[in-house]
Amino acid sequence: MVYQGPVARAIQRFKYQKDFLLTASLARLAEHYPWEKEWFDVLIPVPLHLKRLRERGFNQVVLLSRACRDLPSKKLKPRALRRIRPTASQIHLTPAERLKNVAGAFQVSRPGEVAGKEIMLIDDVYTTGATVNECARTLKKAGAERVTVFTLARVVPA
Repeated sequence: MVYQGPVARAIQRFKYQKDFLLTASLARLAEHYPWEKEWFDVLIPVPLHLKRLRERGFNQVVLLSRACRDLPSKKLKPRALRRIRPTASQIHLTPAERLKNVAGAFQVSRPGEVAGKEIMLIDDVYTTGATVNECARTLKKAGAERVTVFTLARVVPA
C-alpha cells in the first residue's frame, strides 16, 4: 500500500525519518476528538516490540499521545499492553498476512489497569485493522469492559 497526501507524508516522516518537528502538528489532529468527555478509564497506545523500539528509538504513538494537549495524560498507560514478539513491518503485507503477522503478538502486562475498564486504544494509522483488532482482543481477554480505537489516519483502499 502506498500512502499519499500531506498527513500520510507527515506521519511517514515523523515515524521513519525522526522528524520530531512534526510531533505538535500531528498531535493537533487528535485534538479534534472530544477528549473532554472522558468516558474512558484508560488510554493505551499500541506498543512496539522492544527490538523495534530500540531500532527506532521511540514509539511514535506514545510521543503523539503525550503531545496532545487535550488528551488526559493521567489516563495514559503505555505499559499496560506489550508486544511480546517481534512482527514484520506490515506495509507490504496483504490483509490475510497482516492478521497472521500480529496473531498472538500482544499481552496485557498490567491486568489491574485493564480489568473492568473502558479502554481507548490509540494508534497512528488504521490500514486493515489487524493490529488494533488483535490488541482489542487481547485487552478484552484480560477483562477490559470495552475497547474503542482512535487513530490519526486511515488508509482508504484504492
